[in-house]
Amino acid sequence: MALKVREGNEAGRRRGMQAIQATFALLAASAIGSTAAHAAMNFCAAPAMQSSERTNADPGVKALVAMVQSHVNDQPKARAKLHTEGTLPHEGIYDESVEAEKDLGLMRDAALAWRATGDERYLRLVDRFMLAWVTTYQPSFNPIDETNFESLILAYDLTASALPVRTRNPANAFITKMVTGYVADIDEQKRPLTGTYRDNWQSHRIKLISMGAFTIDDRKLINAAQRLYVEHVGDNIAPDGSTVDFAERDALRYVTYDLQPLVTAALAARRHNRNWIAERAPTGATLASALNWLTPYALGTRSHDEFVHSSVPFDAKRREAGLPGYSGQWDPKNSAELFHLAARLDGRYAPVALRLAPTPPAWLAVCLPLAARSS
Repeated sequence: MALKVREGNEAGRRRGMQAIQATFALLAASAIGSTAAHAAMNFCAAPAMQSSERTNADPGVKALVAMVQSHVNDQPKARAKLHTEGTLPHEGIYDESVEAEKDLGLMRDAALAWRATGDERYLRLVDRFMLAWVTTYQPSFNPIDETNFESLILAYDLTASALPVRTRNPANAFITKMVTGYVADIDEQKRPLTGTYRDNWQSHRIKLISMGAFTIDDRKLINAAQRLYVEHVGDNIAPDGSTVDFAERDALRYVTYDLQPLVTAALAARRHNRNWIAERAPTGATLASALNWLTPYALGTRSHDEFVHSSVPFDAKRREAGLPGYSGQWDPKNSAELFHLAARLDGRYAPVALRLAPTPPAWLAVCLPLAARSS
């Protein structure tokens, strides 16, 4: 009888332990899920918390950390509105906007520096700047004015799990509002899309939608991002790989401006095992075909005089104002960042990127240090 009682107690204890373990497993899964909801994209393959010895051995990381270190006590210059689109330097709030936008790049770089070193000062910088911007800025849904918010999204992606709730929640809400607003704006337009809904403006919309949707891990918005990406590839890229903007602006500057946001969107998708570089629109167009079209110009085997036959008056205005790049031959080095990004999608573009610039921009060298394998 005593033996049966002991066996019963033992069985009860095991059941109790199993229940406790199941509860802990559920809580752990819930915690992981909530973290993923705040930073699911993981755009960067950034080295997580390197040792200082390894950090100091990597010149790219060292340079980025040194730059952030020089700004570690800066205060944010958050504004409720930014506006640079369609204006020249010293017009309107152009100068103030350009100065304020530097905060966004600093936020991204500080997030990378924190990931690379574990130095809490850099995380505190991200926290301070993130909170200021997401509680001050009011989205205008002008994608040219807002394209640099990719850096805020990337900073959030890198740090969300470590940010205090008082920053994380409004940041998540801000990104959700921006993505939802852009999707709604595009879906309200008549089809087929025309004007700025099929040129480089739309490329920048697609980038912000895609990066934001994957970061907050919203399945509905991710599906919208993929749908709108494929539609835009068909609208913007001809079957031969040339773009709408090249036809309208007669400028390779705008081909780069078309493609770089799309490559960035495709990198966000790639972290979720989606191969957007090869995603084919009903017209047969792909992002890869556009990159292939641009490659001979990037390598210098073909050249192009910029904006000679542009149909956009603002291009002539910028040329007359003496802004660089709006007349004369296109400089292939202007596509260096594009091809370094593209090389992270497909290693075939790595030789082009390295010919244009032996090293990628500092942030990219830390974020995605290695080119992808060739497809």
